[in-house]
Amino acid sequence: MTIILTRDILTRIEKHAENTYPEEGAGLLIGQVNGETRQVQAVLELTNTSRVETRRNRYLISPQDLLRGEKEAAARSMDVFGVFHSHPDHPDQPSEFDRQWALPWFSYMITSVNGGKAAGSRSWRLSEDRQHFKEEPIHISEIVSGT
Repeated sequence: MTIILTRDILTRIEKHAENTYPEEGAGLLIGQVNGETRQVQAVLELTNTSRVETRRNRYLISPQDLLRGEKEAAARSMDVFGVFHSHPDHPDQPSEFDRQWALPWFSYMITSVNGGKAAGSRSWRLSEDRQHFKEEPIHISEIVSGT
């Protein structure tokens, strides 16, 4: 799978990560799945609903927010196919906690935020046997899409 998104959408994801620092920020990836490509056409920035004491290294998306994202996507004839979240002062790769809670079909875009500044974003998919993540290439498209 390849993730395709515009520079504007990637900037929104990274700004959300910076704005929530030093806590983890999170949201939903919304768009179209076409064969081996996933086109991010919109993102839904969400509030981290994890307990206050764990927000620095955990995120939680509430069932209500997930349902809201599903409804917004359906209204635009799109799908929720992934989650984006940040790792404050840690690499943009999945943690063991991420692996334990991930779903194999979803894409997980992780932005590393060092000292309050986004330092890189990578996307991952969990293997069907749930044992490891495989990195998904990210392609920046020049085509403008809705957010």
